[in-house]
Amino acid sequence: MLCKLVILFLIIVSCFFLCRILHLAIIHEDEKFAQQLIDLFPKEVLDIQNNLYQSPLHLAVYLDQAEVVRSLVERGASLELQDREGNTALHVACQHGQTQCVTHMTRDLTPTKLGPVLEMHNWRGLACLHLATLFGQHDVLKLLRKKGAELNIQDGTSGKTPLHLAVELHDVALVTMLLNWGVNVDAAMFNGCTPLHLAVGRQDAHIANLLCQSGADKMLRNMEDETPLDLADGNDDILALFPFDDIQISGRSVVGVNY
Repeated sequence: MLCKLVILFLIIVSCFFLCRILHLAIIHEDEKFAQQLIDLFPKEVLDIQNNLYQSPLHLAVYLDQAEVVRSLVERGASLELQDREGNTALHVACQHGQTQCVTHMTRDLTPTKLGPVLEMHNWRGLACLHLATLFGQHDVLKLLRKKGAELNIQDGTSGKTPLHLAVELHDVALVTMLLNWGVNVDAAMFNGCTPLHLAVGRQDAHIANLLCQSGADKMLRNMEDETPLDLADGNDDILALFPFDDIQISGRSVVGVNY
């Protein structure tokens, strides 16, 4: 029995030692050596994480070693491992706009297998699409859309979709792109705010106009019982987006009411 425990201990120590070598090969950007180790090691070794909970795949993505990423994925390295911030390797690639790495990690996955990876939230409640949006990685968003990513995915803290985030960032190009893709223009956060609430609240008449042209409902109320119009704060450019016959009192149009 003692002999078996000693053997098991030696095997475990050997695995960690071997993985440490792979980590170092990637960190020191010796891609040829890293490739040789990847071909040699079993899958279980490829998924060992360091003290920051980073796997070899995380490290390869951080250093934008696309061919190492490809090799790791082909050898079955897990895409679901999370580092100490809750980020998967795909989170990291989406944040930094590493399109080749994203391509290698998603190429051979069906929507059924990729979906759960894309829906994973880090410890800040952000999925891959949220990070790509926050850091303006439009090419990454296009890649993920082609793979069937859920474009209306909500973050885990406030319920914001990529469209909400794009509105907050005043990113006209991204808002336009998302609207052209047919995202839900009236998606509500956990507090009931739609993208139009956010655009009006931030006095962004241009984006508010884009949302209205895409059919945004101007009379939806958030949990504070506010419509987007209530947040206009006297901004004439925004008020011009709300014709008087859209203004309601107690659910009834002002126009045609007899006093």
